[in-house]
Amino acid sequence: MLEFDEYRFELVAKKEVLLQLKDALDIDETEKLVEELTKKSEDPAVYNDMDAYQKLMREIRQHTIKLERYKALYTQWEDLTTLIELSDEMEDLSTLEEVKTGVESFAKNLEDLRLETLLSGTYDKNNAILTLHAGAGGTEAQDWVQMLYRMYSHWAEKKGYSITLMDFLPGDEAGIKSVSILIEGLNAYGYLRSERGIHRLVRISPFDSSGRRHTSFASADVLPEMDESIEVEINPDDLKIDTYRSSGAGGQHINKTSSAVRITHIPSGIVVACQNERSQHQNKAMAMKMLTAKLVEIKEREHLDKINDIKGVQKEIAWGSQIRSYVFQPYTMVKDHRTNFEIGNISAVMDGEIDGFIHEYLKAANLGTLQLK
Repeated sequence: MLEFDEYRFELVAKKEVLLQLKDALDIDETEKLVEELTKKSEDPAVYNDMDAYQKLMREIRQHTIKLERYKALYTQWEDLTTLIELSDEMEDLSTLEEVKTGVESFAKNLEDLRLETLLSGTYDKNNAILTLHAGAGGTEAQDWVQMLYRMYSHWAEKKGYSITLMDFLPGDEAGIKSVSILIEGLNAYGYLRSERGIHRLVRISPFDSSGRRHTSFASADVLPEMDESIEVEINPDDLKIDTYRSSGAGGQHINKTSSAVRITHIPSGIVVACQNERSQHQNKAMAMKMLTAKLVEIKEREHLDKINDIKGVQKEIAWGSQIRSYVFQPYTMVKDHRTNFEIGNISAVMDGEIDGFIHEYLKAANLGTLQLK
């Protein structure tokens, strides 16, 4: 039937992309690897080494997720093709809307999986440590950090990622001065590295009784959580370690002991902090993890011929250096200045719908067309 031809032709074309993805994702080799790793996990020597066992299981899970996503996509293609053929034979137009919706869903899922092939950086598959800092704008900027914190939390939840609050410094009157969160899930860093930079807010300030429009800024820093196998030589004499009482978001995690830890790396001036864990020892371990990631970043900026997926220029958190603008008044629009991608539905963006920006960044970065300042 002619009504189904458009969708039939689209699925035929998409199958070619699907098969190309199979090669790009090394699906056949990944299946063999999962079998080998699963057998290895049954070895008593590995099973009795809890750290090695957990690391192995994480690796198996990462590969299994990739396989499951590809197989689910192929099954979706098969089901839609079968539905069209049956509807065509029976001259049944009642399934036309189902076919239309299904093909649109398949196309989106295919594009999402295709974009994962662009996540080829050494650390792209890792968990991400996201830190937000208020910039120019006082209380307004601190409120902006809280809005971004909510946005990224919603994005992570929609991705099925887990979120752990690592450090939190409340604003003087409202909002948040700075916050660090660990986002755990496959490719979390690969996606979120596109968010590193200055984010600009334009709106009528709720803190201004005159109802004037204000511009505020916040910075987002993104680091990969480093595997235990990554070692960086750090001289203990180069560290200044302070302890303080945990504050927590909204009053949570408050305790009477100085369990929170702040570490300053004196030669570089890097400061990291963690207060989420219950003990000072655990907080120190997590803070050292953050410091290691930051030092690896600095080291690898000096060797860009070797790796390019961890880099960025430190800029003042103010006008002229923003990567993205979020405008609430006099019109609504979110625009990324590196790709020129924009969305008018700012409410959806603030509710975590930022995949469009991330995908456009990955495509532009792959093509070398990013407009960097």
